[in-house]
Amino acid sequence: MTIASSNGTNGAKTDGTLNGTNGAIGANGASASISTDSQNGVKVPVRPDRTTTQGKESKLYTIPEGADEAMVEAVRTMLIGVGEDPEREGLLKTPKRVADAMRFLTSGYNQSLEDLINGAIFDEGHNEMVLVRDIDFFSLCEHHMLPFMGRAHVAYIPNQKVVGLSKLARIVEMYSRRLQVQERLTRQVAEAIQETLEPQGVAVVMEATHMCMAMRGVQKPGSWTVTSAMLGVFQEDSKTREEFLSLTRHRPAFF
Repeated sequence: MTIASSNGTNGAKTDGTLNGTNGAIGANGASASISTDSQNGVKVPVRPDRTTTQGKESKLYTIPEGADEAMVEAVRTMLIGVGEDPEREGLLKTPKRVADAMRFLTSGYNQSLEDLINGAIFDEGHNEMVLVRDIDFFSLCEHHMLPFMGRAHVAYIPNQKVVGLSKLARIVEMYSRRLQVQERLTRQVAEAIQETLEPQGVAVVMEATHMCMAMRGVQKPGSWTVTSAMLGVFQEDSKTREEFLSLTRHRPAFF
């Protein structure tokens, strides 16, 4: 078994009641197709990258010319709408800063899985669990465009092939830098690893606090949302699943 930790503490506890179902699958009105890994027979549901629009997968719009200027003007309109003066000194550059920040926070739309992996797959003959835990991530809730943030624990059992450990963190980063819901984000990370490596199984648990719950609405700071996605042997074998969950509960003692 290989275990890596992206930092030394784990501020949130994983709910030990998670089970073999895929807790990250949200209903979106579309039927899922099935792809089968011919080497190990694992059936993996393949779902749309985003939720559907009238039963069809939503596609990205082509960014039009002048979009940056339109975003800047939209922020100016918002400032006026809340009763502020966009011409005062402290706010003069705010519309451009906000537009630039949104470009960065949604930069995952401009990345592809193939470019991210960049061939960093190696045939090591390894078939024991590989786990990278405590991967910090930040994302934007697509319902309110407010941040949610937390930690991801990602594991897979290789089918001889392994991927560079940093690529697991980069996959989390790529999908988190989009407008998201935590359930879909968790599932996308798991399916990306399954698609890339065709391992015996993949497990992802994400723990996050949502500013749309803490700053507005129900106003419950300190609450954590835990989602899971289990594929292959992690879904089918309770002992393998429990091993993964036990390894994500304890605090690492490396530092």
